[in-house]
Amino acid sequence: MSYQHTFAVCAYKESPYLEACIESLLAQTYQGSEIYIATSTPNDAIQKIASAHDLPLYVNTGEHGIGQDWNFAYSKAQGQYVTIAHQDDVYEPGYAATAVSYLERSTRSILFFSNYGELRDGQKVDDTTNLKIKRFLLRNLENGKNSDKVGVRRKAISLGCPICCPAVTINREVCPHPPYRTAMKCSLDWDTWETLSRLEGDFWYSTDILMYHRIHQGSATTELIENNTRHTEDLEMLKRFWPAPLASCINYFYGLSEKSNSI
Repeated sequence: MSYQHTFAVCAYKESPYLEACIESLLAQTYQGSEIYIATSTPNDAIQKIASAHDLPLYVNTGEHGIGQDWNFAYSKAQGQYVTIAHQDDVYEPGYAATAVSYLERSTRSILFFSNYGELRDGQKVDDTTNLKIKRFLLRNLENGKNSDKVGVRRKAISLGCPICCPAVTINREVCPHPPYRTAMKCSLDWDTWETLSRLEGDFWYSTDILMYHRIHQGSATTELIENNTRHTEDLEMLKRFWPAPLASCINYFYGLSEKSNSI
């Protein structure tokens, strides 16, 4: 079967939220998506969910790590457009349809990403201070006429990373292989967007909230914040846009937003 779009679900250990993620993908209004699970930590729980929904399960036996696992999942896709879905998150029914429609606007589409909300204690939260700041940083990309302007997209990511990784769909025909940078542990998505922002082509942004990112104590982001990895890597990223003293100042205030990613 030929697919235009792929949801590659990255599963890790035994998540109580994986089933909800899968169900949100199966409920998409766009019915042409390939869906499968990829993991570097195979176990009975993941296998059971894959079998229950008749989904392929791919096991990464090579190099492990967040970026490496994302690239492995990406490598199994048949679709031209690939969304790396994280096991803890859920997607609104219109996500895939919207992503494909935006990416089809241009033969040079690099990626699509949507606005997003948060899941806290099982409840959808559409507005927090952190989310409002991210939307403000992305305001100039709301105008589709700016989608191909390198300066606009680099300005949007120069003060932090406002693009939520699982809200992104990548065009395999335009992006490098593999797409995700792996030198960092926490800011690897920001690292990737910064690299892709230099390419000629389009960054498409929908202001509709089309997915929800779950905030919980067991998430990888929470763990990396607690051991200070994120602070160090964020400073390295900011230095790509600003002189070192100014980058350090920005990083101090940007670090305050870390509290929004913890329970």
